Amino acid sequence: MERTVDHAPFDPAGAMPDRHPSPAPDDVVWVLPGDAGDAPHHTSLLVLPHSGGNAHAYAPWRDLLPAGVRLLVGQYPGRGARFSEPLPETMADLVGPVLASLPADTEDLVVLGHSMGSLVAYEVARALTEAGRPPRALIVSACRAPFLVNPSPVHPEQLDDDELVAAIKERGGTENGILDEPELRELVLPSIRADFAIDDAYHSPPAAPLTCPVVVFGGSTDPVVPAEALSRWTEITDGPVTTQVLPGGHFYFNDQLEAFLTLVTGVLDGCAVRPEFA
Repeated sequence: MERTVDHAPFDPAGAMPDRHPSPAPDDVVWVLPGDAGDAPHHTSLLVLPHSGGNAHAYAPWRDLLPAGVRLLVGQYPGRGARFSEPLPETMADLVGPVLASLPADTEDLVVLGHSMGSLVAYEVARALTEAGRPPRALIVSACRAPFLVNPSPVHPEQLDDDELVAAIKERGGTENGILDEPELRELVLPSIRADFAIDDAYHSPPAAPLTCPVVVFGGSTDPVVPAEALSRWTEITDGPVTTQVLPGGHFYFNDQLEAFLTLVTGVLDGCAVRPEFA
């Protein structure tokens, strides 16, 4: 993981106030260059994890992306090197540090989020657009449009640990070995509770539309975000919107990661989504 990239502070006027001391930028946004190491990158892909997710889960994507693409992965409070930070309570707690920690040379940027991470990605894209630095594209995955109320709330405050683990397993995305090991479960459940609470409560206020293209992915049998709900993302941008439904559930890409990242690479290259994956 690269630790020498310069970062520029980013604080759109009046947006995303940080209620806690600022963490180290390299702990918030992981920077993973291509095989060429110090060779110039032609674009950056910023990935924002799902509820309870962490940067470690998405770092392996680096090996399936072109060498000229720099992978940036967000790490939320309460996990990894940010484990000792206060758990997030609002969407601003997730978005603000990411905005402040983007490398200074991130001009050509595509932002991608999965599940709750799509809402984080949308807020990042919105803040960048309002500051005159819109991303080239926004990719959202397995998530409702940001102005919609969560159709599948978890209500983590009403669940004991066993009930919460059952809810997580139903959605997938977290290794069962972690959830079944008492000591590991004790470490990860607080951040998962915090993220689910944010996802339950999040509802975007009316906002100016984005200007960039939006590419929407979802799973054909996703019980959390049914495929028919994905079309509402057309309402948040003046740019073109492409929707692609792939076989599988809420974490559909886990069983077809190489094919999924081929589609993502097409977006990075400015190409349309390939119809053979429809």
